[in-house]
Amino acid sequence: MSKHERSSSQDDALRHPSTKRAKEVDQHTPMSELDSLLSDEKSNNATPRNVLHWFRSKDIRMQDNKALSAASQKAKEGKGSLLTMYLFSPADMDWHGTSPARTDLILQSLGLLKEELAGKNIPLALVTAKERKEKVQDVLEFAKEHDVSHIYANIEYEVDELRRDCKLLRHLGDAGKDVLFTALHDQTVVKPSELKTGGGGPHKVFTPYHRAWLETVRKQPKLLETVPDPEGNDKSATQDFKKLFDSKVPELPESKQYASADDQKRIRKLWPAGHSAGMERLEHFLTKKVEDYAVTRSEPAKDSSSRLSAYFSTGIVSVREALSAAKKHNEGQHFDASDADPGIAAWVREIVFREFYRHMMVITPHNAMNLPQNLKFDNIQWEDDEEGWYKWCEGKLGVPFVDAGMRQLKAEAYMHNRLRMNTSSYLRTNLLLDYRRGERWFAENLVDWDLSNNTQGWEPSYTVFNPVSQAEKNDKDGDFIRKWVPELKDVKGKAVFAPDQRLSKAEFEKLGYPRPHVDFSESKDRALSRYKADLADADP
Repeated sequence: MSKHERSSSQDDALRHPSTKRAKEVDQHTPMSELDSLLSDEKSNNATPRNVLHWFRSKDIRMQDNKALSAASQKAKEGKGSLLTMYLFSPADMDWHGTSPARTDLILQSLGLLKEELAGKNIPLALVTAKERKEKVQDVLEFAKEHDVSHIYANIEYEVDELRRDCKLLRHLGDAGKDVLFTALHDQTVVKPSELKTGGGGPHKVFTPYHRAWLETVRKQPKLLETVPDPEGNDKSATQDFKKLFDSKVPELPESKQYASADDQKRIRKLWPAGHSAGMERLEHFLTKKVEDYAVTRSEPAKDSSSRLSAYFSTGIVSVREALSAAKKHNEGQHFDASDADPGIAAWVREIVFREFYRHMMVITPHNAMNLPQNLKFDNIQWEDDEEGWYKWCEGKLGVPFVDAGMRQLKAEAYMHNRLRMNTSSYLRTNLLLDYRRGERWFAENLVDWDLSNNTQGWEPSYTVFNPVSQAEKNDKDGDFIRKWVPELKDVKGKAVFAPDQRLSKAEFEKLGYPRPHVDFSESKDRALSRYKADLADADP
């Protein structure tokens, strides 16, 4: 099968429950169920035995880790040891379409984290779950085998992960609560769903959410405070739990192999693993890039972004660490535009977007179920254009700005945010292909993928980006296009933005670059007409 033929993975990308089921899930959210189960947990006054911190794929760090720090404090109340585990689930990674780059970054960082923890006589056990449905049982068996009295973990906000934690709590309740489970909010500064409108409901629009977030953090500066590293175990733990210390970091699964050794080497250099690498990147951004960020953040050729997204999505660096460093760089001033350096204010706004997306995931959980936030868009009749799909994936559409973004993704496992908006708009509007296919493609290729950001970024709407005017505004000199589309490297001036229209036929044909797969204006009109007709008939 060729790379771009419809695969089982792509078929999975289009599967979703009914809109009726989505509404039921939104009415009785998994987060509310977890909150209820956690509130039913009775405090166990017995002396703790061994205490377990369960790492997830969004908190792969020892520093400023709320659940890990709390587990360490609990362990010190007894005579047992602090144990940690990571449950590696290749089936989960296949289900979500996790890219080789992200999988590799997680595994490489786990290896470094394991060494850090071992320096404190704390074992990190790497346990592989063979099936998704077995994950809770794997944790229960680990706890039983190692005489664990308390399990700590940080909450993941996606539907499947919340249901997993609910299942664990129910199992522990049925077993007589010999083991207690504590799940903490760690991914965000402000808890998702906590910020309310004047009417008492959760914010659903970013701008007022952003204002409320800034005001909340201003009034509660402790929200930015980091928590202590875990305290070390006694040296005897290295012998008592030798098997755990000796557990090996898994190899990349067969389905997550890089296309070549050169690809792996290049991506690892672009995205070095571990907390120290992430903090070095943060320091570089604050000292070398942030000053120009407000002005140049939408210009991909300037590369003024922090490139911390992969470290946030895996929790290798915490948002509190990043925001605390930003506040220090801003001489202790708040993040309001009136107080902060313009670059700091603009960058923090992007981090607040990340918090908003998790907030929306919690209050509208069907976002995690392959359905659009506006359920009416599930009624759209999408096109079946496999040639257009192939050209979009390969960056050979004949649309320079879009092609440049797709080729950057292929080379770096990363795409500048301005290009993410343009490439997604072009797929769902001009090609009129099911946005879920593009959403899945990003998951399968991005090093910084996470479900909350990706689903919100791919949310279908009437907004259409014109890739020519977008390039003229955000890549004024055409440097980004010329870098990633070498066929156009010698094209002079503004012709680089639309060479098929701005060069003579003879000049264009010498380039070896394709003409646009579709006409922009005609395909835009087709899409908007389709949206209008299909949404008018929608009754989700």
